[in-house]
Parts: sequence; C-alpha cells; structure tokens
Amino acid sequence: MQIRPGIELANLSDVGRAREVNEDYFGYVEPDDDESYAQKGRLVIIADGMGGYEGGQLASRLAVETVRETYLAAPSADPAATLLDSFQIAHHKIRQFAREHAEVEQMGTTCTAAVLVGSQLYFANIGDSRLYLLRGMELKQLTQDDSYVNKMVLSGMLSREEAETHPSRNVLTAALGSNTENATPSASKSPEPLVPGDTLLLCTDGLHGLVSAQEMLDLVNGHTASEACQELVSLANAHGGPDNITVQIVRYLGDGLRQTRVTG
Repeated sequence: MQIRPGIELANLSDVGRAREVNEDYFGYVEPDDDESYAQKGRLVIIADGMGGYEGGQLASRLAVETVRETYLAAPSADPAATLLDSFQIAHHKIRQFAREHAEVEQMGTTCTAAVLVGSQLYFANIGDSRLYLLRGMELKQLTQDDSYVNKMVLSGMLSREEAETHPSRNVLTAALGSNTENATPSASKSPEPLVPGDTLLLCTDGLHGLVSAQEMLDLVNGHTASEACQELVSLANAHGGPDNITVQIVRYLGDGLRQTRVTG
C-alpha cells in the first residue's frame, strides 16, 4: 500500500487488560492511480465491534473492509455522500451476515471515517468512536457520540462532566448492524480546511473513555505520531484498560511535503 507525501501516519490497537479478544479494527487506504487520488484522497477508518467475541470481530472488520472497498469503487467525487453510502452498504452487509449466522445475530459496530482530499477534511460516524482535530493547543471533537448520555447532554439533562461517569455512558443509540432497516450515520456538512501541523486523532471508547482531552493534547503535542499512539495506549492501560483500545493519528504536513509513516 502506497502512502503519498503530505502526512505522518501511525496507528495502534491493543486488547487492553480485561478482554481476551480485540473486537476493534482499523484501516487506511488511498487510491493507486493519481486521478482517483485527486478526487478521493486518503481514507482513515476505525470501528469498535460488539455482540460477543466472534460477532464483534466480524462486524468491525466487515465494516472497515466494506467502507474501504465501497468508497474506492464509487463513481461519485463527493466524499461526504460517498461515505454515507458506504456506511449504508456496510450496515446491510452486517445485517445480512447476522441473519445467516444465528450465533452472531447480535453483532454490530461503531464506525468513524475521515477523508483527506488535499487540505480538505470530510468525515462520517455512527456510534461512539471519535474523531478529534488538534490544532496548536486546542483539541476539538468533530464527531458526536450516538449514545444515550450524549442525548441527555444535548438536551441539557446532564453536563459533560456528569456524562463522563454516568453508568449508561456506553449505551449506544445507533450502530452499523443494529436492528433497523437503515443506518443513521452523521457526516460533515461541509469540508473542514486543514493547515500544516493539524493532527487528526481517531479512537475507540477504550481510549477516550479513560484518557482525558487534556491528556490527549499533552501526549500528541511534541511527539511523533507513533510515539503518541504508544503513549496514549499505555495511559489507557495504566487507567485500567477495561476495553480494547485503538487509535489512529494523521498529522497533516501540507501538500508536497515529505511524508513520514511510522506504524506502532
């Protein structure tokens, strides 16, 4: 797989300290030919499966691989619309597989994907895996969790601080493979312009549920992408590591700048 100049990329997935199986999955891809690359850019994606050991693993892998393949094959040059279509196709594939295999009928997965076309960022998500943008000394969460407690926060029933420790904070209201005819992912309504030095951080709740925004900021700033992945996963495990932990970091260097890839 080629990675063109302009970014620094690293990723790391860890089973954590309590689970026996890693139900997270992640991927990165960019088209081989330059014409497609100019239209579609780079795709970064993570997923956090659920529904038992085998079901969770299957769902997250199926989501990532389906979104990746569908996105690359789609004729549309609209990244946000193509992401939404890719999520729907993944949703139906997971549901179909679950119907045909009773042992994994409860399988499902979160999914968060980011597309970088030149300096323009597009994204889509469903569930509670997150995408953050780090610029300077500010860390901004770009995605909204599809969770019970986030709905309470948005309605004013809970504060952000109360939501972090609420007993139902891991209860999802939407996921790929859920028992609905169509998935309900959210997507960016317009591209987010990036500047050189901006850093994207995608992670599952095994990370953001244990590592604070300030800790993320401290560990990503001043470190290579690979070092940051290692430090973040180590900190999540130091805080107990009750869940699988997955993180991908993409640092935008600017078009035409030398690219460094270090995978943890």
